[in-house]
Amino acid sequence: MTERFKEIGAQLSNWGRWGDDDRLGTLNLLTPERVRAATRLVRTGEIVDLGLPIGPGAPPQRAGSPRFAPVHLMLRAPDEVWPGGMIGADDMVVLPLQAVTQWDGLGHNGYDGFFYNGVAASTVSSKGSAEHSVHLAAAKGVVGRGVLLDLVRLAGGQALALGQRITPEQLDDACRAQGVDVGPGDILLIRTGWLDQWTVGGEVGRLWDGQPGLTLDCAPWLRTRDVAAVVMDNTGIEHIPTDPAHGTAWPLHCVLIRDMGMTLGEMAVLHVLADVCAREGRWEFLFAATPLKVEGAVGSPITPIAVL
Repeated sequence: MTERFKEIGAQLSNWGRWGDDDRLGTLNLLTPERVRAATRLVRTGEIVDLGLPIGPGAPPQRAGSPRFAPVHLMLRAPDEVWPGGMIGADDMVVLPLQAVTQWDGLGHNGYDGFFYNGVAASTVSSKGSAEHSVHLAAAKGVVGRGVLLDLVRLAGGQALALGQRITPEQLDDACRAQGVDVGPGDILLIRTGWLDQWTVGGEVGRLWDGQPGLTLDCAPWLRTRDVAAVVMDNTGIEHIPTDPAHGTAWPLHCVLIRDMGMTLGEMAVLHVLADVCAREGRWEFLFAATPLKVEGAVGSPITPIAVL
């Protein structure tokens, strides 16, 4: 079987582009100049929350997955009164770092024994990732020009179907329909409507049965435009089920994360942002979503925001 994803990955590789020791990948494209330019997109100051809640508002996880829904516990209730009438409370959260709206870090996926930029698989152990810890991205910050392509709007208001393939041509069609360009250093948000069955409908339904998503052919589209990161409202960016001819179940993850060094955002809540963008008649905004500074982590929950 031809492992087409490896051929494409070799063509699009960013290994060595920012030096042999680079651990940020395409987040290097978020330069100070581009961040400054993104701040000038703020006009009304309206902030739109793009994250799932960490708690009962997060969807149950797929059966058989090692991930589980977040658990919120109180460590101390305000039943003790201190001098002056002061009271206090403390709490904690137990959660897999990729069980809600989250970034996939560069230590999340690789193949043939390597992660991005030639980092050996052996650098990930029970202690976490020694080289591609997501806390490096947190230190850099993930802030820049966000661009939303609303494929639900393009489809006449219909959510994309299970397994539906999003092609480069569809991305071009959305850009033309919305009058927006996607360029170097942009953080690209793509709305499929898939997560709406939970966030709007309150039903898990077929959320984990598969998903609409990007095809492998979208990788060159993203590389040509030098996109810094991709954020979507599905559970894993690419369409599932995938084409078995590609040679792996997650070919786009392999190319984007391992070969191009791209951080991926999954399970973002995008329906409110889509409404605001349509109302304002513009599809670009200041985007910010810095991961938790968890040393050794290969992913992190985020509360992304768009500021218009």
